[in-house]
Amino acid sequence: MPIKDLPADARPREKLLARGPGALSDVELLAILLRTGIKGKGVLQMADELLNIKNNSTKGSLDGGFDGLSGLLHATADDLKRIKGLGPAKRAEIVAVLELSRRALAQQLKERTVFATPDAV
Repeated sequence: MPIKDLPADARPREKLLARGPGALSDVELLAILLRTGIKGKGVLQMADELLNIKNNSTKGSLDGGFDGLSGLLHATADDLKRIKGLGPAKRAEIVAVLELSRRALAQQLKERTVFATPDAV
């Protein structure tokens, strides 16, 4: 279903602005980044497939998705090339957001207190 056919309060961008990011599913958050779907596939369906279709490890390639946010977090620009509807601009945006996420996580881990010995606890 196209986003424009959803009630205004159910559209991901409007929902985020009204209720905050915690009110959105992973699919809705990704749909905001993707902005548009492709012919025959709305952006919410595209985001859902991107997140939820499992990696086909027996063939060593992706059938379409990354098996959740964790899998997507480790995706490369080349991995994203395999997804129909992700052109260079969308791939670049997704890779940039993923890199910012990794850097934020790395910074948090560096700043975290580490208990090196039992006495430190």
